[in-house]
Amino acid sequence: MKRFDSGSLIPGATWHAEAETEAEVVRRAVENLRNIHGETEVRPDMIERIKERIVDSDGARTTKH
Repeated sequence: MKRFDSGSLIPGATWHAEAETEAEVVRRAVENLRNIHGETEVRPDMIERIKERIVDSDGARTTKH
């Protein structure tokens, strides 16, 4: 399982996404930005920031190869 905690990107935020794949976690995070925060455009650099903060559910950072 993969997990993204929004507090790792936005101090004080408590929302998180957890899914089997990194792609699904990113999709859920982008959906949250659009639906809850009203973002109409999610720039590629924001997606990269989200990806950098995705961890395995055991807390270890995922590795990029």
